[in-house]
Amino acid sequence: MRPFNGKHCVVIGGTHGMGRAVVDHLVAGGAQVLLTGRSETTVRQATEELGATAHVVRSDVADAAHIDALGTLVAERFPAVDLLFVNVGVADAQPFEDVTVAGYDRMFDVNVKGAFFTAQRLAPLIRDGGSIVFTTAVTNGRGSPTMSVYSGTKAAVRAFAKVLAAEFLPRRIRVNTVAPGFIDTPTMGIADATAEQRAALMKIGDEVTPMRRHGTTDEVARAVLFLAFDATFTTGVELPVDGGLGHVEAA
Repeated sequence: MRPFNGKHCVVIGGTHGMGRAVVDHLVAGGAQVLLTGRSETTVRQATEELGATAHVVRSDVADAAHIDALGTLVAERFPAVDLLFVNVGVADAQPFEDVTVAGYDRMFDVNVKGAFFTAQRLAPLIRDGGSIVFTTAVTNGRGSPTMSVYSGTKAAVRAFAKVLAAEFLPRRIRVNTVAPGFIDTPTMGIADATAEQRAALMKIGDEVTPMRRHGTTDEVARAVLFLAFDATFTTGVELPVDGGLGHVEAA
């Protein structure tokens, strides 16, 4: 028997990278999955690749109307949601003095406001005993130059996830976060970076991570699914998937 037979899962930001790795595990395990993406290109590609095994929706978490429409769609398709994985984030690496109001608002609109109100809209659809997992980041606990606003957004997600964990105790819904470090994804977390900038970031990541390598999207996916289904006595925690970056000194 496949491990996720009978499960209904919603993956926000599931068309590529870490979110897509979670989707692939869920689909292979027999779950019914609805996943979202903002880019028409990645939505189209995911639709072609997944076919009838999952339902792919174009939706922008920074748009309140999109969030509301998504809630209506999920309610129509699923009797209840077993897992909501909120995997959203945009990052602009800028020195403090170069941060603009527009850039600040963009990151908070997606990373914080979008994540929060997506969870608020879909929470009534989650079955009692279900699970919510948010993506945060290793930057939560580090003073990383040029990452002031991004770090603030992910720390905010970590904070409200802990509060939601307390508020959802009566419904036995567990709320946890996964905090990736340097993960080998198509964008390396910075969508507007050039190929040269991504290569430089890869090199930096390999040098500063104690395990001397990047993590894989599969390693993040396994952490998410552990929190979602196996960690049945765990709520309100942040699980780092960072090769020790936030916790140990490199040898």
